[in-house]
Amino acid sequence: MKRNRFTIPVIGAACCALLCTGAFAAGRQSVTATYGGVSIYLNNVKQTATDVNGKTVEPLSYNGTTYVPIRAVSQWLGKTVTWDGQTHSVYIASSPYSDSDIASAKKVIEDYFTLFASKDYTEMKKLCTGGQIIPADGADFSRPEQRELLRAALLCSDATVNESGEVGDPTETALVRLGESYGFDEAEARGKYPRLAELPFDSDRKLMSTVHQLPDGLTMLTKGAVDVMLGRTRLSPEEKAEIERMNEELSQQGLRVLAFGKRMLTAPAIGLEDENDLQFLGLIAMMDPPREESKAAVGECIAAGIRPIMITGDHKVTASAIAKEIGILTPGTEAVEGAVIESMSDEELREFVPRVSVYARVSPEHKIRIVRAWQERGNLVAMTGDGVNDAPSIKRADIGVGMGITGTDVTKNVADMVLSDDNFATIVGAVGEGRRIYDNIRKTIQFLLASNMSEVLGVFTATLLAFTLLGPVHLLFINLLTDSLPAIALGLEPHNPEVMKEKPRAMGESILTKPFLTSIGVEGLCIGIMTMTAFMIGYRDGNAVLASTMAFGTLCSSRLVHGFNCKANKPIIFTKRFWNNTYLIGAFVLGWLLITGVLMIPALQEMFKVQTLTVAQLMTVYGLALLHLPVIQLLKWIRTRKK
Repeated sequence: MKRNRFTIPVIGAACCALLCTGAFAAGRQSVTATYGGVSIYLNNVKQTATDVNGKTVEPLSYNGTTYVPIRAVSQWLGKTVTWDGQTHSVYIASSPYSDSDIASAKKVIEDYFTLFASKDYTEMKKLCTGGQIIPADGADFSRPEQRELLRAALLCSDATVNESGEVGDPTETALVRLGESYGFDEAEARGKYPRLAELPFDSDRKLMSTVHQLPDGLTMLTKGAVDVMLGRTRLSPEEKAEIERMNEELSQQGLRVLAFGKRMLTAPAIGLEDENDLQFLGLIAMMDPPREESKAAVGECIAAGIRPIMITGDHKVTASAIAKEIGILTPGTEAVEGAVIESMSDEELREFVPRVSVYARVSPEHKIRIVRAWQERGNLVAMTGDGVNDAPSIKRADIGVGMGITGTDVTKNVADMVLSDDNFATIVGAVGEGRRIYDNIRKTIQFLLASNMSEVLGVFTATLLAFTLLGPVHLLFINLLTDSLPAIALGLEPHNPEVMKEKPRAMGESILTKPFLTSIGVEGLCIGIMTMTAFMIGYRDGNAVLASTMAFGTLCSSRLVHGFNCKANKPIIFTKRFWNNTYLIGAFVLGWLLITGVLMIPALQEMFKVQTLTVAQLMTVYGLALLHLPVIQLLKWIRTRKK
């Protein structure tokens, strides 16, 4: 499952920007606000401030805290501003600020907080260097070892962050944001130390390397998975064991951990064999939190009979912590690494996959095998992904789902559907909408078949008895009005949350199942009996026209009422759901007015070959039409009780 993140936007409204100083605010006049578990340092200014041009900037008070709007003449990312005698880095860029636009300034601040409170994004949490685990907001980059680690993180990355937003992998953009929060401009660093060569990231070797001319010489910087990096460093067994311990500790907290290293070179050209004998620089741990709605979405999946499986390149411990948090890794299931299934045959894997909810450190080939194993067990498989390496498994799945924001063009092209918001909950919503549409189609078919069966049964019975039940004009009226109006309304039936508690249908299952056809037959028979009863009551005095009129009125009215019977497979007559489709109520009222008009208006009586009914006869028609409603509801109640 793709875990989503939030891209922190550069606020470009033409009013103000918040001056956020990251770690520079620590120990000075500042306040810390927490939104979604993220600490944000905000300037709590007691005096006026000046910008780099020496102009006074009046503080802005909002909700008891004072903020500094920046009077900018250019984009301020990476620039500085003097405040309370201290120099601070500008964290958020802004457009020129208007002194008269205080109301708009407050709105920007409020919107900024709303974004922070409601979104998820990859955030750097801890650094490990010099044998210590250091909180990211407590780092001291004046120390050479920490500064070298941050420089490697900025240079060995393809992501960019500017006034237009963020471009690149969420993990790499988080590295860039970490640097910017401490005043390190990624564009400036890359301009000063340009990339001379590179080995792009590969999911098999799980490494990326770049070459730069640094102050201490020509250097290859490498980042990648901790377990892979440790096997390529000069560390002693004791040092490796200590780093593995720290990696395990961080992973158990649900943090994704990257290792960084370097190697001095004599020439810029590099190959895969150069990614060995590395000097270890340190670890950076980040939190890539699932969206808040992910846990609820996973719960809906399970209730709907959908088994969510997490497949990730993260460490198994990290993946397990996240999977437990959102409900994917449950008692009775386990997490495994791709190496476990490497040696399995296809038959062994087919028997193994039901036990596993989390796959970590997998390759593209593993993903394809996992998808195929579930398919061979007779399951319909949907696969999500965003990278090029996900494309083969997405194409192999029955339903391939690509990411619209972070997804590559290759993945989007092979996907059957693309998520415009990269949100797993959207998939669950799509399943619910698909089930609603299918359910409404079934209701419409049930209504039409049951109604037409009642008509066939009535005409057939009357023919056997040598009577004429309905004339041609009657059949035309029934098919054009009393059939079409409720059928259209049932197709617009509102979403029923109960559909997400039903188990999925078998892939080859017909819409006309035995229980479905049985319901159609029983309901059609009930309407047919009411129709023939009305006919026989009208024919007591040998008046065939009166009998036909009463049968016609009862059949039309019964079909209008039957639309409410088709709303659910269980009784709903005394529930709010009975009244929740205004289209169906409108179709019933309009149809009832039309049939009443045909029966009671003299000009229409001649046209439709019907006879004027007395009040008693009209009430008999209405009564028989309404009677089948409680009868069908009672039968549904009995069937539900048996189940």
